[in-house]
Amino acid sequence: MSQVTRPVRPALLLLAAAAGSFLLSMIQSVPVPVLPQIAQQLGVDATTVGWVTTATLLAASACTPLLGRLGHVLGIKPVFVATLVVTLVGSILAATAHDIGWLIAARIMQGTSFGLFPLGISLLRHELPATKLTNSMAVVASTLGVGGGVALVAAGLLTQHDADYRRVFWLCVAVSAIALALSLTLPRRAGAGGKVDLVGAVVLSAGLVSLLLPISQGHTWGWTSARVLVLFAAAAVILVGFLLLERRMAAPLVSVQLLSHRPILVTNLAAMAVGFAMFALQLATSYFVQSPRAFTGFGFTATVLQTSVIFLLPGAAASIVVGPIAGRLVGRIGPRPVLALACGIAALATASLAFLHDSKGAVIAGFVVASCAIAMAYASMPALLIQHVDPHDTGIANSINSIMRTIGGTIGSALVITILAGQTHRVGAVELPTENAYKISYVLGAVVFAVGGALVLLFIDRTRPAGHALEPEPRSEAVPQPARA
Repeated sequence: MSQVTRPVRPALLLLAAAAGSFLLSMIQSVPVPVLPQIAQQLGVDATTVGWVTTATLLAASACTPLLGRLGHVLGIKPVFVATLVVTLVGSILAATAHDIGWLIAARIMQGTSFGLFPLGISLLRHELPATKLTNSMAVVASTLGVGGGVALVAAGLLTQHDADYRRVFWLCVAVSAIALALSLTLPRRAGAGGKVDLVGAVVLSAGLVSLLLPISQGHTWGWTSARVLVLFAAAAVILVGFLLLERRMAAPLVSVQLLSHRPILVTNLAAMAVGFAMFALQLATSYFVQSPRAFTGFGFTATVLQTSVIFLLPGAAASIVVGPIAGRLVGRIGPRPVLALACGIAALATASLAFLHDSKGAVIAGFVVASCAIAMAYASMPALLIQHVDPHDTGIANSINSIMRTIGGTIGSALVITILAGQTHRVGAVELPTENAYKISYVLGAVVFAVGGALVLLFIDRTRPAGHALEPEPRSEAVPQPARA
């Protein structure tokens, strides 16, 4: 019979799970503002340096579902700790690499960190009582937005005046080390055992890579190029094959029945919508405020540092406050209305930026409101998922939800870049996006936010508030109830 090595300490448990989510969000966002500096300092072109972000994305899509299932089979703590060790090694390599090849390899290792969020949610569901679960999940989920915002601000601060870009990766090293130290305090509980569907994991990874690679590189390769079209076709064939394969497996990586269950399907589509609109919002705002007003007639001629501190930091700071509040709201009225409300607020705030962007105050206010709504949406999705999945499927359900959010974000980023590149006017020797390109980007983000909220309202039935629906998880004899302090 397995034994828990120490009593569960809810505060440390929550802190460790939140640190993991904060880390993965930071790793995803931190190199984005400094890609031009990386290209300059390593002497590579813009296409090559783009792989610094693409490599992490592809590694995340390949590893996240597998890590979610491994947590169930082997136990959450060892998988959580091992993931952080790989992330820490990758961060050290990124901070010391002086070659683009080694940097890309380091970013692949950092991509495993995306599995920390679903593992953290599983950990909370296994170890916390129902009275603490909803609010704790909301806090952990809301750090996804906070980490990205803090990363953008930190990148601006650390690399001003063309400083060494490696500083941002030393920040990743520090946060990885802190998260790893916290993870060692987690209670250890034996996994359920059984086999991991490695064949399914490889097939799913191949399908996701084939899908995400052309989305992330399409604006560089050309959306109608042979590479893009072949990869999209391959993704369709492989992912359909994956579903057929999983139907025949006794212990599938992902249950097809789970994926097709309407509340899970709709929650995943909503995650995709939120991811799409969030990245569209952040990317459009970052470019817009840096537009040289003297030449374009709009924007605020902001530096990277000013963009981070003046325009992005307030949204990240407000999200820290909103996460726990959203958790209490989810516990009171349930995750479904909170997610729909969040999407509605985000849609209105994003739409406002399309028309009210002449003053700094209007842009900051719109971005702050949208960021708070995104934090609410993130806080509600894990609670909505676990209302409809068995405890042993918590990790994989949140893994798929994370992947859908990543796919949405990748599409949103690629589409905004395409829009901004497609509508330009010449200023001297430089082509700059037109004001109309930004309006289209914001309106598109608002529409996608609204669609996500509508899907939740129309296709997920009302249930009891999460505080009542989340019953304590039944314990098997092999997984005894831990002693509580």
